[in-house]
Amino acid sequence: MIRGAFLSLTVWVWWSAGSLVAGDWPQFRGPNGRAIADDVSVPTRWSLTPDKRENIRWVAELPGRGLSSVVVADGRVYVTACDGPDQTKLITLCFDARSGKKLWQRSILATGGTNCHPKTCMAAPTPVTDGKHVFALFATADLVAYDRDGNLLWYRSLTGDYPSITNQVGMASSPILAQGRVIVPMDNSGESFLAAVDAQTGKNVWRIDRPRDINWVTPLLRGDEIIFQNPEELVAYDVASGERRWSFAEGRRSEIPSPILGPGGEILSPGSELIAVEPSKPGETPRVRWKSSRLRGAAHPTPLVYRNRVFALNGSFVLQCGDATTGKHVWDLRLKGPISASPVAANGRVYVVNEQGQTFVIRFDDKEGSIEATNHVNEEILATPAIADGAIFLRSDKKLICIRGD
Repeated sequence: MIRGAFLSLTVWVWWSAGSLVAGDWPQFRGPNGRAIADDVSVPTRWSLTPDKRENIRWVAELPGRGLSSVVVADGRVYVTACDGPDQTKLITLCFDARSGKKLWQRSILATGGTNCHPKTCMAAPTPVTDGKHVFALFATADLVAYDRDGNLLWYRSLTGDYPSITNQVGMASSPILAQGRVIVPMDNSGESFLAAVDAQTGKNVWRIDRPRDINWVTPLLRGDEIIFQNPEELVAYDVASGERRWSFAEGRRSEIPSPILGPGGEILSPGSELIAVEPSKPGETPRVRWKSSRLRGAAHPTPLVYRNRVFALNGSFVLQCGDATTGKHVWDLRLKGPISASPVAANGRVYVVNEQGQTFVIRFDDKEGSIEATNHVNEEILATPAIADGAIFLRSDKKLICIRGD
């Protein structure tokens, strides 16, 4: 590492195991990226408009822009934001999940470039937490770790380590945790890689070169494998060593929607088609279980697998439902767009929020889906909702909103 690129305070920090419990929402799209919170009951109706307030537990002000989702663990809510000239102030915040009280706010200064598309910002990647610590990656390729009380554990300037990192559109891939390591996706137009960073020290355990091309996909953990994709292929890496185990290169894979797990442990890879592949032994090509051009989804939202159904939003903002075992199309339901956030599920329902801050609560059966409720918060929402501890969390550039029935 070059000078100034790495700061570790772990000499005085006692490291302990995480304390995640059922009901936490620790990463992008919740536990292991499934986007499901089936062990809690959450509201189906709410409102936060000038003339009506219903089922709103609390609202907290945010200090700057952000497309990152909320993560929740051990009664604490973590979220990132960016502010200042050219979005150079990179902010991590922590709130009490029950009261909405801000417990702490920390910031670092960007070391990487801040150019991006106007719709996104430097607080686009979602942080990840193990319940005792939170790890925040920003679109500037700055990576920082705090404990649950806001004490700095370590900091990495990835552009300090790898100066050619660049993405003029804006990076948004989110980190995940695996075996005590922060898995950092860094596909970009410059030096691209997937890295396993020791969660305790911030040092690389391994780093694998990746194709130099922009990509916004978040990795998926499946057992002892990290599943990652770009438009050219779906790849499995060994968590412990980073060794490339197998790959699948049929069709064009997506560069924004992420791979997800199917009901039988197969991997559903979005792209020109939604393809269900069965993971293979090292060196072998996975077998295709099914494929569907109809369920391939849209440009931004990641599909959802829930109760043996797969839900995908197409470019016309139609929610399409299919059998997750066979890929057979079941029904369509038109929603009001535009929609950037990925769908999530709880209570036997699917929740989809559009950019106007309307959340559609969708009931479904074997034959059709219907909109049970349309809820408004009067805010522009691009971030995927989080569901934890009986509450739904929505974030805009200005507000963090906790929706809870009691």
